[in-house]
Amino acid sequence: MSLNAHVEELKRKHQTLSDRVEDLQRAPSTSDAEIAELKKQKLKIKEQISRIEASAPAG
Repeated sequence: MSLNAHVEELKRKHQTLSDRVEDLQRAPSTSDAEIAELKKQKLKIKEQISRIEASAPAG
């Protein structure tokens, strides 16, 4: 998998998690712990994307 493809896959995962968090926040029966866990996952993916983009040569 190329670096760009990997970054795009991470971005898709991040967006999927973001959509899931939004849906769960609208559901009254969702626990705060579940939402917090998804937000942690989102943050980890965002950090991975940032590290990859920062280390990639400009071009």
